[in-house]
Amino acid sequence: MRKHDKIAVFCSASDNIDPEYNKVARDFVRAASLRGYDIVSGGTVKGTMGEIDRELSECGGYHIGIVPRFMKDIAAPGLSELHWTDTMSARQAAMREGTVAAVALPGGIGTLDEVIETLTQKKLGFYCGLVFVLDWKGFYKPLEALLDHYVDTGMLEIRHREMIVFCSSPEEILEKIGCA
Repeated sequence: MRKHDKIAVFCSASDNIDPEYNKVARDFVRAASLRGYDIVSGGTVKGTMGEIDRELSECGGYHIGIVPRFMKDIAAPGLSELHWTDTMSARQAAMREGTVAAVALPGGIGTLDEVIETLTQKKLGFYCGLVFVLDWKGFYKPLEALLDHYVDTGMLEIRHREMIVFCSSPEEILEKIGCA
């Protein structure tokens, strides 16, 4: 079993997104890998997950994929480790397990589910890692505003809102992880 620190990466499974989102995802995983972090992802060939797999294969990074059994036909070929789950919920829990941070890259409703579930787990004390959102070019501004609205209306305590950090660049996230 490897002893490197791991970062969970939540990202898009769509093949129809702005290529800039895939580029910033590749930049993030390459930079994290070069700093010695192993990357944990959803482990399929779809969308940004596939881009991450190709990037980590190219740069020699260590890539751990967590794939539900019903997605076995689309598991990424470059994974260093492949772990199977039975459900999407089990996948999310396995992706977070033992990580120093969870990072939401630009993504769809599945990514939103993953980052909100991670924040909830952190709030309840079941996740000890840091929670980051890569707000590349303002992608997550609406989510940030919603969480601030929750604070303003008393639906979310400020101490819990502060558990999720919005960053505008991969380097900013990696600097904050390194300072933890």
